[in-house]
Amino acid sequence: MNLHRDPLPIADAVDRIMANKKQGKTEKVAIEHCGGRSLAEDILATNPVPPFDKSPYDGFALRSQDTMGLTRKNPGTFHVTETVAAGHRASRPMEKGEAVRIMTGAEIPEGADCVAMFEICQTFEESGHSYMEIKRALEPNQNIIEKGSETEKGKRLVRAGALINPGVKALLATFGYSEVMVYQKPKVGVFATGTELLDVDEPLVPGKIRNSNAYMILAQIERAGAEGTYLGKLDDDFETCYHAVSGSLKDFDLVITTGGVSVGDYDLMPEIYEKLKAKVLFNKVAMRPGSVTTVAELDGQLLYGLSGNPSACYVGFELFAYPMIQSLIGNPAPFRPRIQAILGEDFKKPNPFSRFVRGKVSFKRGEVVVSPVGIDKSAVVTSLAAANAFIVLPGGTRGYEKGDTVEAILLEHEHGQKQLEEG
Repeated sequence: MNLHRDPLPIADAVDRIMANKKQGKTEKVAIEHCGGRSLAEDILATNPVPPFDKSPYDGFALRSQDTMGLTRKNPGTFHVTETVAAGHRASRPMEKGEAVRIMTGAEIPEGADCVAMFEICQTFEESGHSYMEIKRALEPNQNIIEKGSETEKGKRLVRAGALINPGVKALLATFGYSEVMVYQKPKVGVFATGTELLDVDEPLVPGKIRNSNAYMILAQIERAGAEGTYLGKLDDDFETCYHAVSGSLKDFDLVITTGGVSVGDYDLMPEIYEKLKAKVLFNKVAMRPGSVTTVAELDGQLLYGLSGNPSACYVGFELFAYPMIQSLIGNPAPFRPRIQAILGEDFKKPNPFSRFVRGKVSFKRGEVVVSPVGIDKSAVVTSLAAANAFIVLPGGTRGYEKGDTVEAILLEHEHGQKQLEEG
């Protein structure tokens, strides 16, 4: 087996992965259960909004031509024929000299073309009839929310690929989408490799560590919009690992293993890929942490070999697995968004490769600031809890100083970007 590894530029690694993207599967779900899912169809306005001319105020519907020339010295008096509340309609068209008492949101009666706010009208009763008086002229369409003024029938309101948030749900209900077509959540299987791993509920013993990677990855998978399944931890035994991985392929869209991808005696994933006859897309990336990240392809399916070090594993997932998951759920902008920010602290450590430092974005005096959190080592797990961004520091011979402009990749953000832009 050839273990020679040449570091591949990050953008090239991503390109090799995304060359294998494919259309995700779709399903129809009830509106009650669609929250957080990704739309697989455009949402169109099935009717104009509002569906009729309506009143924005409590007041009186009038014919504007009947108010021409009215002033304080020349008021007009109108016979109030009925009252129309929201959800009801006038019983007949309005005629000259008439007014209809109308409530906010109610449909404008036929024949009326303006509304006088209640506050500018005087009302009185005479001989068992209701009347109102107004001392000003009104223009046609004054104080009327016109039919279709918010949106016309047939207009595209939300594009396929968008996440269904509370606002989108409101649109679905408004336009009668009791069911909606969404992308199925991709199924991702997760193995953790390493004889040194303990389950979460096991006490620590010398030489062992608890398995944090699997639960971290499962949470990242959920955040990415997929469905993760923990398939267990695997000891450093080739046959056991091979049969477990090969047996899982038919059940999942992606299979992720953590650990076992370096070049030590117990790093078995390269041999497993070879026996599976999987095509290795890359086995080393010019980045820190996570340089040993490995991705292989077998009959259109991707197998991700992520580092056993927690921070390297975390970074590898976000850079290489996240965009593939986003593509499977129809996101036209599958990459994490990048912003310019001010570095909040010195980072003096130079590196020949691009470095992705766990960071936290904050806002200070109108500026976006990003600062490292915790210890910047690939084996460190405690720096991940507070991180909501990666600070992207291109490789070179110098360190970076507080106040430098840097790029940050946002990890807790709904919107993405269409292309990877390598720093």
